[in-house]
Amino acid sequence: MNTLKEINMKRIIILFFLPVALFTNSCTKDLTSTEYAEINPNIFPKSAEDLEAMVNACYYPIRGSWWDGLFSTSERGIQFLNDATTEILFGKFGDQQLASLQSYQPSHPGFTRFYDDFYNKISRMTITIDLIQNSTVSEELKKKAIAEVRCARGLLAYTLFDVYGPLVIAPLEVLKNPLQEKPLARLSNEEMVAYIDADLEAAVPDLPAPGDAEYGRFSKALAKMIQIRLHLHEKNWAKVNTLCDEIIAMNAFSLQPDYKSMWDLEGARNSPEVIWAIPCDYTGTSENQWQMMVLPSNYPVMGGWGTITSTWWFYDRFESNDKRREMLIAEYTGTDGVTYNRASPGAILDRGPIALKINEDNQRTTSLTTVDIIIYRYADVLLSKAEALANAGAPTAEAMELVNVVRRRAGLADKQLADYSSLTAFNDLILLERSHEFWCENGQYRADLIRHGKFISRCQEVTQSTFTAPHKVLYPLSLRAVSEGKGLFIQNPGYN
Repeated sequence: MNTLKEINMKRIIILFFLPVALFTNSCTKDLTSTEYAEINPNIFPKSAEDLEAMVNACYYPIRGSWWDGLFSTSERGIQFLNDATTEILFGKFGDQQLASLQSYQPSHPGFTRFYDDFYNKISRMTITIDLIQNSTVSEELKKKAIAEVRCARGLLAYTLFDVYGPLVIAPLEVLKNPLQEKPLARLSNEEMVAYIDADLEAAVPDLPAPGDAEYGRFSKALAKMIQIRLHLHEKNWAKVNTLCDEIIAMNAFSLQPDYKSMWDLEGARNSPEVIWAIPCDYTGTSENQWQMMVLPSNYPVMGGWGTITSTWWFYDRFESNDKRREMLIAEYTGTDGVTYNRASPGAILDRGPIALKINEDNQRTTSLTTVDIIIYRYADVLLSKAEALANAGAPTAEAMELVNVVRRRAGLADKQLADYSSLTAFNDLILLERSHEFWCENGQYRADLIRHGKFISRCQEVTQSTFTAPHKVLYPLSLRAVSEGKGLFIQNPGYN
């Protein structure tokens, strides 16, 4: 596999290079890697195959890969570190510990790299859209291809915006003059939200309906789900409610009756609940490293590196009969014959249980697993709508019923509106349910804590960290990024 050429931020030099295609037409786990040479924009694209190559390249950065995948299920992935900043995960060393204590600084590349490594992919997608628009293929093919690229750009831009705040977005005219040095300022918050929203809004009409989308590829529902996350971020409750209703009206999704089965070997592919998942395989085209990251070396059958655990604080917040807690391993007998549990944790379970979440995949032939990475699912639509309804005025019976629908699937009794009639009490319930429902999926719980004003206080309560502070709600940007901005690119507050 060729190494992707990075765009030089100082001169914004755009190199037209398409990496190994991530998804074939069938999006199966038997992917055949196809390598595309450097593109001459004067002759490319001319066919449906050319467009497919360009679109596949836009899926490339948002896959699971330790080296260069935004959704790697390792310490180099956004989900892993985001959840490690919350009570869901705790790390004793490395970037995991920096996350758990919220002690990250601009000198820590594990936290600045998401911007440095993925920001320029937005510019590449902008150039890709322009190439497609000016190609000689049919308008129908153009629309479909541009919709996927705009959805990819919206997803990537939202994910970076969520952790860094507004980004630098290079205009097309600047990208077309790469040898002319032009430092750029970050957008305002309003401009950034409008940019992401416009991409996703424009993508929806030409994306396939959920039932027509190939597994692993984008659909109308995914674009709207990313918009839901964006407008939750902005507390735009009316828009969140509308978007949720639009997904519900598609009649394409329902809750999977068995929660745990979604993380079986073929669980995501067969689930009526999954809105978007990233297909994974053993070859590393898109990889899932979760067992290797969380299982201790002495775990029976096949262990891992044990780089992180959950916390007992998080575990104790579950009701004892909550089916979602069963995937937190609070006791096991190791290959050394010793039984490890809370009373006798050794150095393995001292901070908390093993956050396994997915099928152990004991038959896997490498440290990787073929369990697909679930990013968004229908339960998120229901809980997002419940939160939007309540925060638009006051908690309602409809909002509580949406929460209870999700709780019933977990084997839990209904909550009563009378016990959560205040907005504060209802929001505390929503936050708790979101943590129990979505732990170790896409890292969105960090944003949930921030939205509810509990990100810093929760870290202090769980870890007693003396490093956290109000500005830690955003990750730092690298010294390199700030320097290359020549005074226009401003570091996030608190990191100077």
